[in-house]
Amino acid sequence: MSGKKILMICGDFAEDYEVMVPFQTLLAVGHQVDAVCPDKAAGDTIATAIHDFEGDQTYSEKRGHNFTLNATFDDVNLISYDALVLPGGRAPEYLRLNDKVIAAVKHFFDTDKPVAAICHGAQILATAGVLEGRNCSAYPACAPEVTASGGNYADIAIDGAETDGNLVTAPAWPAHPAWMAQFLSVLGTRVSHT
Repeated sequence: MSGKKILMICGDFAEDYEVMVPFQTLLAVGHQVDAVCPDKAAGDTIATAIHDFEGDQTYSEKRGHNFTLNATFDDVNLISYDALVLPGGRAPEYLRLNDKVIAAVKHFFDTDKPVAAICHGAQILATAGVLEGRNCSAYPACAPEVTASGGNYADIAIDGAETDGNLVTAPAWPAHPAWMAQFLSVLGTRVSHT
């Protein structure tokens, strides 16, 4: 296992599965994952939300778990990280307003490091101005933001994922198997079965 150091920027009302599943998956294959949130420290929690598809015009939202952060946002040294993960949910609505979050995202693109974003995580990418000419999947309601920022919205199945160079994106949590598999590939992580 390659043991990469991965930064996950999340916040209150991030989608529960989109925080928990990548965090646990990346740990399970031997990577270090530092989960951070602006204005919070290691040991603090964020409230997550569970979004479901129940036949309405958009997803429903229920209160999720308390997710414990294991690193402090203000202590992050971006140079020490190999990759970035941006969960979706409602958190990206306010995270994209934080200049330090936007600077962090730009760092990962400027240094050509792997980035994984899912669902509304594309809102942060669009605000950071890193989607010009790139294919990017997201929750369909974010398609206008992807295209307005110069990206090409990848309209794929809800359980699919899109890789464009170092960027791996997906529309929502049903895509976790494809999204994580493609991200692990971009990271150079090899999982073998004996």
